[in-house]
Amino acid sequence: MRRKILLAIGLVAVVIGAYMFAGGVERNVPNENDAQSIKQLVHEYSTGILKAQSASITSEQLIVTNGDVNKLTYDLPENEFFLSIAPYVEKTHPCTIHSLTGCQGELMKEEFSVYIADKEGTVILDETMKSQSNGFIDLWLPRDQTYHITIKHDGKKAESEISTFQIDNTCIATMQLI
Repeated sequence: MRRKILLAIGLVAVVIGAYMFAGGVERNVPNENDAQSIKQLVHEYSTGILKAQSASITSEQLIVTNGDVNKLTYDLPENEFFLSIAPYVEKTHPCTIHSLTGCQGELMKEEFSVYIADKEGTVILDETMKSQSNGFIDLWLPRDQTYHITIKHDGKKAESEISTFQIDNTCIATMQLI
């Protein structure tokens, strides 16, 4: 019970911190904050629950800006990699670092069959997922791995190899459904 209360307090502190931009001050969320709080913060920016001038996510940090001098950075979980995929049929955009507040995919609020397996064939994910209002499917995958991903929608399919190393992109907008 005590741990749940502390977890809730930690989540509230992260969310309040997102709203409180100290002029020109850059702050990192301490590593003690649990991964769920950071993942929830990413989800809230991605879905528009939280607003910012800009919120982007690299392989290591969530970066939130509000104005020219207000910037917050949050370290991502050490063992998980954030990846956002926008499957498309006709329209896409070039992207490497996902903008939670700016990237827009073609297929919004659609259901997809998503299958991900690692190099050894171990299934990491096999489920139906719905894209968000921005047309993206957000995933948290184990870091430092290479995966084969298959996405199916409306009788069409896209396949790709993706990886989750420090140098990899967090925005995948190249999976055309054919």
